[in-house]
Amino acid sequence: MKICLYLEFYNFLGGMLFKKIGTGLLSSYKNQKKILDILDVPYSEKWDETCDILQINTPWLNSVRIIKKARRKRKKIIIWSHVTAEDTQQVFRVFSYLFPLIRKYLIYAYGLADIVLCPSEYTKSLLLAYGLPESKLIVQSNGVDTKKFYQDLKKRNVERNSRSLRGITVGTVGLAIPRKGIEDFLNLAENFSDHSFFWYGKIYSRVMVKSLPSKLPSNVTFTGYVEDILAAFNALDVFVFPSFEENQGMVILEAASVGLPILVRDIPVYKGWLRHGENCLKAKNGNEFKMYLGELMKDTDLRKRLGEKALLLAKENSLQALSIKMNDIYNKLLANEKNNQQT
Repeated sequence: MKICLYLEFYNFLGGMLFKKIGTGLLSSYKNQKKILDILDVPYSEKWDETCDILQINTPWLNSVRIIKKARRKRKKIIIWSHVTAEDTQQVFRVFSYLFPLIRKYLIYAYGLADIVLCPSEYTKSLLLAYGLPESKLIVQSNGVDTKKFYQDLKKRNVERNSRSLRGITVGTVGLAIPRKGIEDFLNLAENFSDHSFFWYGKIYSRVMVKSLPSKLPSNVTFTGYVEDILAAFNALDVFVFPSFEENQGMVILEAASVGLPILVRDIPVYKGWLRHGENCLKAKNGNEFKMYLGELMKDTDLRKRLGEKALLLAKENSLQALSIKMNDIYNKLLANEKNNQQT
């Protein structure tokens, strides 16, 4: 078995479009490579006619061209549904006007696959609403590399000392775009002015997205892209993720792998795997964010308990655990092709 693993634009101009961004898409792609390494399955990151399965991330135009080429060679096609029309909203300014077109295109592109891997049950429900057949849709977590994300006291001390952090520090990781809940994050910072709030992640120009407020609360820092993301997670005491729309939210699993207590917005994508009061807290609105963060600030035992349960969640979604399911997906897909050829 050999896999052709493809992420559009990954190799374009030396990969410049993916440098210093730190998206969940890129993290997922790297996780897929690590899973193939765990399985000892050879793979190519460019189109290779000797592959048995073409595995696509983000089926944009060149990906569709390669899919059609693979079809002519009777290769099996897997597409990861990292993108839905819903989660393109509030990303870049122009996307809000393209919603119907993006949705129509994704229906076509995902329809070309033998299997569409959905990062969550929620994503699967969206694709079912698009009209895609359920037989094609398999829920498969993006996973988390627990060997990359872990508690590291040394990195914590270095990062906190370099930024003069004292006391309980609240933060998040992700692109600084409106969809991620910047307004609620800033409101929390204003309500807890005695604590430091850090947002680690790339900041786009105002041409691309709505810019950050010209005047930020004095206890808030937007760092921009950081090289050492492990140090960033370890510097925090509470992880807040107020995003309005996700297909899974890989940074949640990464924060969980570091053992952080997690506070998220109560949105459908977390149903079933994030459980309020057990491995996280879920807030429906700004008032609940304030209330639950206040509880986390005051209650050391609550932070510890939620962090421990979050760590168990990360282990359940480790690459080692997910590799077993991926191996089964690959083998069943190829077995079905073999049976079809025999009949």
